[in-house]
Amino acid sequence: MDLFQKCYSFTRADEVKALGVYPYFRAIEQNEGPVVNIEGRPVIMAGSNNYHGLTIHPKVLEAAQKALKQYGTGCSGSRYLTGTLDLHIRLEEKLADFLQKESVLLYSTGFQTAQGIIPTLITKGEYVVSDKDNHACIVSANLMAKGAFGDVRRYHHNDMKSLETVLKNLPLDSGKIVVTDGVFSTTGEIVHLPELVALCKKYNARIMVDDAHSTGVIGEGGRGTASHYGITKDVDMIMGTFSKTFASLGGFVASEKPVINFLKHHSPALIFSASPTPAAVAAAEAALEILREEPERVQKLSSNAKYMRDGFKAMGFSTLEGQTPIVPVILGEDMLVFQFWRKLFDAGVFVNAFVSPGVPQNLAMLRTSYMATHEKQHLDRILEIFGDIGKEMGIIK
Repeated sequence: MDLFQKCYSFTRADEVKALGVYPYFRAIEQNEGPVVNIEGRPVIMAGSNNYHGLTIHPKVLEAAQKALKQYGTGCSGSRYLTGTLDLHIRLEEKLADFLQKESVLLYSTGFQTAQGIIPTLITKGEYVVSDKDNHACIVSANLMAKGAFGDVRRYHHNDMKSLETVLKNLPLDSGKIVVTDGVFSTTGEIVHLPELVALCKKYNARIMVDDAHSTGVIGEGGRGTASHYGITKDVDMIMGTFSKTFASLGGFVASEKPVINFLKHHSPALIFSASPTPAAVAAAEAALEILREEPERVQKLSSNAKYMRDGFKAMGFSTLEGQTPIVPVILGEDMLVFQFWRKLFDAGVFVNAFVSPGVPQNLAMLRTSYMATHEKQHLDRILEIFGDIGKEMGIIK
């Protein structure tokens, strides 16, 4: 069979486009934070990971512009060779202090961070133990580790009994790391980290938490999942991204100095990739400073999410309990999600459509997410439009 036959046979996207309900790859023409311009008109953004709205903050913009003038547009080399700037080192030091870890290493993207850590650490006879609902970057990294003769085991989503079953069947003296999202990106659930830590201590396993959707969202001053539970010292590695709270692009991992030093000298994703660009690093540093200076932003973010979660439940929509700004509205059927999405978009609200195979069958959803910069009038308008469409489509009374 021709290699491209699968491409020629893929028609699902075109079929949805023909129905006029295709929700993906919509071009944003101007970003004002809670409101963006799409197709020449203002739309309330209720689907962004820009949790504190810092992509348009004057201090972040100024820092990025200053870095452009001083360093140019790119580093033209990897961190290992000619691509390290004093900006990189300064941000690593500030992040280590913020996260209360010994050392931090930057990567060029969040997705790449997992690929730079897991296959680098796991060798023959060692194990990655991974939540089945972990982000795609972790899944990809696990496959790379498996290709390098490491062993990958998975446990049922956020199920500590399942995790223990996996761990107790591995050699006690083997090298192993349990990897989990801190906040799961689809549902907004928080990992049961205290129980996970206890099991890892019992079965001699290291722990890595992906705080992509946790940093700036939960924990003291937005310090993430381990901080949320008060067990930062018990988590061996914290990875994250700059593409959400930190209003930029790139990734990081925080751990002990010897671990970071090992990654610096062995991680192909670091050694063979151009380093994060000056403007991106400066923007992330400025965002971190704002988060430290204005920790009340974390509470505002939490309050906005609670307001929306309570509002959806009061109207009769199916959602999930949670404490994060990811608030899914579960509709169940893919086409129902597409149709609802289109009506929302036409009425001036943008959310994310999550359908199979991205979510399990019957869990198709509109994933809404909120910012600290959403004001009450934005939130009330979103609820009003959801309510009108829900009644029109017979989803709520």
